[in-house]
Amino acid sequence: MFTGLIQDVGRILDVRRTSTGLRLCLAQGLAWDPAPERGESVAVDGVCLTLKDLRGGCMRFDVLGETGRLTTLKDKKRGSLVNLERAVALGDRLGGHLVTGHVDGQGRVSRIGVEEGDRVIRIGAADAILAGIVLKGSIAVDGVSLTVARLAARSFEVRVIPFTWEHTALRTLREGGLVNLETDLVGKHVKRCLETAKPEERPKAAPLAWEKLRAAGF
Repeated sequence: MFTGLIQDVGRILDVRRTSTGLRLCLAQGLAWDPAPERGESVAVDGVCLTLKDLRGGCMRFDVLGETGRLTTLKDKKRGSLVNLERAVALGDRLGGHLVTGHVDGQGRVSRIGVEEGDRVIRIGAADAILAGIVLKGSIAVDGVSLTVARLAARSFEVRVIPFTWEHTALRTLREGGLVNLETDLVGKHVKRCLETAKPEERPKAAPLAWEKLRAAGF
């Protein structure tokens, strides 16, 4: 489990095809204390991967074929920057939101603008992903916890403050590029419960009464 607060920006040193998918070798930008251990879970651009080993400044990860196909990891090249986050420990601060590292799919950046000093990123996504997005709710974009600022029929927008822009790999995004998307975990479970509930089990909307409106100040 992760929080979407990026701890480091790594650089891809090598990408190799294997019989089962990919093998990534990447360098950390910062030294982690304590150092990551073999078998530890690390989110790489929002994708939960298991650290195979750490040797000579190279963190190696094996990426299964399905994971590669469903995420942007298959498109990484030598020199590419990636967002890194270690798994959260019980008792750690949860400054972002709950992120599993199980990416729902990819989105395509259609616009990057600047408004009031913030970067505004518009991302197009499939209907299945958009159905799980809520206005002002949380979403992980390449592993970064962001708030949905606008929501349209075929896209959504997020605002990125200068600190986040400068300290994550989001600064390398370009219009037309792809990003990994993971919608809010709590919203997924609520949506699933409503979809699978029997008609008699589904909550019924209470009728709107004048008493309720007056109590709310109308």
